[in-house]
Amino acid sequence: MNKSCGTLLYTDNGYGCEDVAARGFVSLMDLYELNFIRFRKLAPQLGELGSTAVSHVDGCLDLYLQVLERSRYTSTVCLTYRFVEGDSLSSEPNLVLRIYHDAEMVEVLAGHLKHGRQHHDNLPAESAREKWKLNRFLYKWLGFCLHLGHGF
Repeated sequence: MNKSCGTLLYTDNGYGCEDVAARGFVSLMDLYELNFIRFRKLAPQLGELGSTAVSHVDGCLDLYLQVLERSRYTSTVCLTYRFVEGDSLSSEPNLVLRIYHDAEMVEVLAGHLKHGRQHHDNLPAESAREKWKLNRFLYKWLGFCLHLGHGF
């Protein structure tokens, strides 16, 4: 099966998740569960991976997964593409994810988007709109990566 790499659409407004309205705590938890399902398809054996893994699909950008922390009930990872721009290396999008193995949820803890201009570090609990935007973006991005055939 031949899969086109396509592109993640970027506009001046961002990645297409800016209009996502926070729909409440229960709906956000549903989104975390959907992200877990997709992430588990992308990295079904996360516990067996080393600290860094690369998924390569011919003709597409390599996808990088770095395990930042592991514990019995959670793992923290960074998921990104890497670009060489001149003499520097940039990561875009660059998301830090917390995987809750027992609750079967994935939450975006931090994210750098829009070529490094949009930083969301250590999101406070009351930032529901930002959590919605980032987790909705993750949901779409994971689907895109799976469609291309990425996997760890």
